[in-house]
Amino acid sequence: MPIATVNPANGETLKTYEAMGEEEIERRLQLAEATFRTYRTTTFAERARLLHRAADLLDEDQQDIARVLTTEMGKPVKQARAEAAKCVKAMRWYADHAEELLADEEPADFDVKDSGASRALVRYRPMGPVLAVMPWNFPLWQVIRFAAPALMAGNVGLLKHASNVPQTALYLEDLFHRAGFTEGCFQTLLIGSGAVDDILRDERVKAATLTGSEPAGRAVASTAAEMIKKTVLELGGSDPFVVMPSADIDRAAQVAVTARVQNTGQSCIAAKRFIVHADVYDAFAERFVQGMKALKVGDPLEEETEVGPLSSEQGRTDLEELVDDARRGGATVLCGGERPDGPGWYYPPTVLADIGREMRIHREEAFGPVATLYRAADLDEAVLIANDSPFGLSSNVWTRDESEVDRFVRDLDAGGVYVNGMTASHPAFPFGGVKRSGYGRELSGHGIREFCNITTVWHGA
Repeated sequence: MPIATVNPANGETLKTYEAMGEEEIERRLQLAEATFRTYRTTTFAERARLLHRAADLLDEDQQDIARVLTTEMGKPVKQARAEAAKCVKAMRWYADHAEELLADEEPADFDVKDSGASRALVRYRPMGPVLAVMPWNFPLWQVIRFAAPALMAGNVGLLKHASNVPQTALYLEDLFHRAGFTEGCFQTLLIGSGAVDDILRDERVKAATLTGSEPAGRAVASTAAEMIKKTVLELGGSDPFVVMPSADIDRAAQVAVTARVQNTGQSCIAAKRFIVHADVYDAFAERFVQGMKALKVGDPLEEETEVGPLSSEQGRTDLEELVDDARRGGATVLCGGERPDGPGWYYPPTVLADIGREMRIHREEAFGPVATLYRAADLDEAVLIANDSPFGLSSNVWTRDESEVDRFVRDLDAGGVYVNGMTASHPAFPFGGVKRSGYGRELSGHGIREFCNITTVWHGA
């Protein structure tokens, strides 16, 4: 795949870049290793000062970088600005809290006589250069939620971004340099996916994090396992959105629309499978379909646009194939389902009902504005349908019955359960999944400790 900016709204190639050669990659690996030796000794106060400066610069750049995101991967510009603002928030949060999150810990109920020590503690130390393989769908946020905690922990970062967002990738490197971080603290590698394996095998790279597809995760995890290196993987998702009779149906349907089409439906944590109790199925379906039909689809640079183009022609083709397979299998198309005429990689908000287990869309992730509706007879069947997926990233539950909440929290196979609201990531809360949605956690204290050497320090009596 070429490293290029191709505007999804019209298919026009705006900029192309040459992939870095072996000499440049080697120079950057050497620089990362050398920089880590000194950067790891900096204080939390110094790192926080630099990260706050980076956050301020991103805040100032919000309008300009939002347009870059929109022209590179099609995100509606209003959502692109919101993504930049979210990154600013996360950077400031880690700048303010990292020292506390990584403070030395003393074991609970420490017994001097039993251990033979006069003192013992746990210290979190940085690991070294970390390779981040990042996707195009949230091209700022996915990187910042890795980079902010990694840099605050004393690590240095090497970014291999998706090949269709090179301008965003280069902007991120420049952002950290302008903030005052030394050159080797955060570097962008303009390389194709074929170069990742060799870099991950390099002894100077100590760990890797990947957000992306299941095949990409398998490849990185396999190499990292062979090299005995730590990885964190955030892969696909097909999140359930369960609606029970006690829910506020109007509000649930309204939020369901946003939960499905955020980022034009190209989000791992977007709700994709809408599982509705039979008693309120018809009422919810009517409101949900009306909401999907009412969405403004159009030029992502226009402020009123709610759904833009998909990021690539192949992405649209993949989505169409899932819908066509479901239609052949007997699914009912309640709205959408047909490619529009005209330029750009657009696909309409679509709702499918009467989904069968044999359909591909029941097992595979639909990465675009396509929702599937399921009817559940009771809570037990709702849980069965929700868990009947290879993925387990997050989940949404709508009910006012606390006993039902307890059951869902206990029984849903997911890294998160959001009650009467839609899944959203926040720097204070851990984010990640189970099953084929990956392993490890980003954000919060759990995320910053993923790439730390958790060290026992023992003092003799």
